[in-house]
Amino acid sequence: MSAGPQKIIPLADLAARVPDGSSLALGGSFLHRGPFAFVRELIRQGRRDLEVVKQSPGYDIDILCRAGVLSRARAGIVAMEGNFGLAPWYRRAIESGAVRLEEHACASLTAGLRAAAFGVPFMPCGGIHGSDLAALNGWKTIEDPYGSGEAVYAIPRIQPDFAVIQANEVSESGDVRVFGTSHWDRIMSRSAKRVLVVAERIAPDASFRDQPELTLVPHFLVEAVSIVPNGAWPGSLWPDYAIDYPAVEAYMTDAPGVLADHLAAGPEAREAAHV
Repeated sequence: MSAGPQKIIPLADLAARVPDGSSLALGGSFLHRGPFAFVRELIRQGRRDLEVVKQSPGYDIDILCRAGVLSRARAGIVAMEGNFGLAPWYRRAIESGAVRLEEHACASLTAGLRAAAFGVPFMPCGGIHGSDLAALNGWKTIEDPYGSGEAVYAIPRIQPDFAVIQANEVSESGDVRVFGTSHWDRIMSRSAKRVLVVAERIAPDASFRDQPELTLVPHFLVEAVSIVPNGAWPGSLWPDYAIDYPAVEAYMTDAPGVLADHLAAGPEAREAAHV
């Protein structure tokens, strides 16, 4: 991986690295700290046949379904959170068969990502007994080789082509800093083949050396970074800004022109147009 300023590229160039048919692990959770400007740029570029891998997607997977970008999903709970309920375009896409779903619990999806990160073909996972997930997905059980008599499910490894992380800050070298909960971003960044980052701002390398414990992803794992202020809009990015609930409510309207208007309202689109 390269280091230094050459890692910092425009958002359009970052999204252009993702070809049709790619599998994407998208960071954040529901409406919080997701790489939403990046997702919208994929739509603008006309990407098709993508897969989303995420334990708790919402706005990101919904808008990709609404735009016809998605063909596959591996996901746990999917929702727009309590204010807005289920993700309607995602639900329609699954029910119609336009998107093929491999349904997971958050724990089973994390187990698959861990298997990829650790370089093993599967990862044991408990807590699935009694659900239909194992039968739906063809997961196998293995008995404890140490003689307890217990059995666990073996979740096959899940290795996305890309992990895309929304961060508060990056260093000049490409180190990634997130304030607050990291959700599942750490394991996503270790399991994916390539890591792309969208950050609010650049911080000095010295500040990362002073507080190394805040570095979520080290620079040598990061392929490229784009700096996009308010890149998680209309979601939140703690402590910089909260959810823009009126914008989410406007997005949820099912009417002609709403998606185009929403894409045009994105901070990254306004910046590109110098509005």
